[in-house]
Amino acid sequence: MEDDRIVELYYERSEEAIAETQKKYGGYLSSIAFRIVGNPEDARECVNDTYHDAWNSIPPHRPSVLSAFLSKITRRIAIDRYRKMSAQKRGGGDLPIALEELSECCGGGEEIEDAIEMKRLSETVADFIHGLPEIQRRIFLSRYFYLDSISGISERFGFSESRVKSMLWRCREKLRRRLLEEDLL
Repeated sequence: MEDDRIVELYYERSEEAIAETQKKYGGYLSSIAFRIVGNPEDARECVNDTYHDAWNSIPPHRPSVLSAFLSKITRRIAIDRYRKMSAQKRGGGDLPIALEELSECCGGGEEIEDAIEMKRLSETVADFIHGLPEIQRRIFLSRYFYLDSISGISERFGFSESRVKSMLWRCREKLRRRLLEEDLL
């Protein structure tokens, strides 16, 4: 079923919307959640929470790209669950490593308390990402949005792990310089 029709089902408050969403995006959303939480049961709960949030968000929202809308919800829910698990001394996976890599060029969230600065920062990062060549953009997003492992990225794109690490390091350095130029670091 096409995304537009699925969104219409949400607007009609038809329970078929959830079933169609699950059929089309269930595996995709599960893989995002699993990479973050590292546990199939927790990942399944994150995906179910995603369906619930989508049901409550559509309407009033009308996502133009349903897959991106759903993946963003799943990612947020999974990261929240991961943080709760980490506070209880459980967890693991690539999330802390990926966040540590990014913190080298972006700094911590406590340093940017003002909402206007945060908006400026996100606009600058989004602009930076859109300006990357396609392959670098896809690798950067795979690592820092979808939290894929270096080995997984290497396998998917057909590059050695050292080449992926090098590309990511260069991208982080470019981003760091850009943020310095924009007075965001």
